Amino acid sequence: MSSSNSKSSDKSFVYREFGNDNAATERPIPELPPQQQNLKVQASRKGRKGKTVTVISGFQAKPETLADLVKQLKTQCGTGGTLKDNEIEIQGEHKQKIVEILTKLGYKAKISGG
Repeated sequence: MSSSNSKSSDKSFVYREFGNDNAATERPIPELPPQQQNLKVQASRKGRKGKTVTVISGFQAKPETLADLVKQLKTQCGTGGTLKDNEIEIQGEHKQKIVEILTKLGYKAKISGG
């Protein structure tokens, strides 16, 4: 009898080949206040068929925070933009304007590159 009850006492193991259980492999991103973040703002044309975009890098914030910031920057610059690999890309060359906006929000931002 004990051999027939061994199934119910064993812990069930579920095999999952595909899924979204990457919580163990993903590192949590520390959410630093804006005053402690050093951001680089630079204009780039590489891999964009000659189109200039302003890239803001160096963020240490959650994706939700960055999504709100992208929306705010796009509105204030009057152009499109996106969030890729923890970097914000704003269409066009808006280095000076973006540094001013980020500074008002409390970030430490400086223009990088020529």
